[in-house]
Amino acid sequence: MRPIILAVAITGSVPRKKDNPAVPISPAEQIESTHEAFEVGATLVHIHVRNPDESSSSDPALFAQVMEGVRKHCPGMIVQFSTGGRGRDQSARGSSLALKPDMASLSTGSINFPTIVYENATALVEDLAAKMLRNGIRPEIEIFDLSHIHGALRLIDAGLMDERPHVQFVMGVKNAMPAQEHLLDILLNETRRALPKATWTAAGIGVHQTKVMEWVLSRGGDGLRTGLEDNIRVSKDRLARSNAELVEIAATLSAKQGARPATAAEARAMLGLSGA
Repeated sequence: MRPIILAVAITGSVPRKKDNPAVPISPAEQIESTHEAFEVGATLVHIHVRNPDESSSSDPALFAQVMEGVRKHCPGMIVQFSTGGRGRDQSARGSSLALKPDMASLSTGSINFPTIVYENATALVEDLAAKMLRNGIRPEIEIFDLSHIHGALRLIDAGLMDERPHVQFVMGVKNAMPAQEHLLDILLNETRRALPKATWTAAGIGVHQTKVMEWVLSRGGDGLRTGLEDNIRVSKDRLARSNAELVEIAATLSAKQGARPATAAEARAMLGLSGA
């Protein structure tokens, strides 16, 4: 069976305890939830941090606490920080990159979200990319639109990123890219043309999570993304009990299509990362 990287987006910036009590907010909760997900096959964790009132934070001290706990309790797990902008001061979005996580998310263009414009001006994108390059951090390019693929190519041409970023297509955000299978093919074909050395995955938001994972598996994707950031339910009638439960669903889907969760060492090799 081929190895596939299972990424768990544990928290995000939107879901609250009132939406699902399993959403981990404090660093201790995030570490525990990540460890549970690691135990059932996740080898990459995508990290946002929250203030005590559950609002989104850029505090490097919080990122440091979560990273320290993950590295202690989840040997070899890939730590990926979010530099996303929802609820965060733009000037602070890269403030934790000096901590040198293995990876960080990077959006290369702006997009409409349901209640805000997710703004990623060229100067900000280039500044974040430069910080990642300087700190030896591999970017995960968040693709919300076809043009964002070419935003990544411009960073490569400018020497701000190497030729093998990890690319994630985000599908199902209202007002952005719909979760439609033919659109994934368009995005994937253009990525393979413009960024031939990139690894790739896709994230399905909310009710789209499972079907997007199935599309990725059928196309030989390098990874799957799941987690409470993107989806708080396992069905219309039941909330997910934990991030681990969502990872278990991803692992089961993988097995049905001849794949298995990659080990931490395999995941690092696939993404061109050094050992932990």
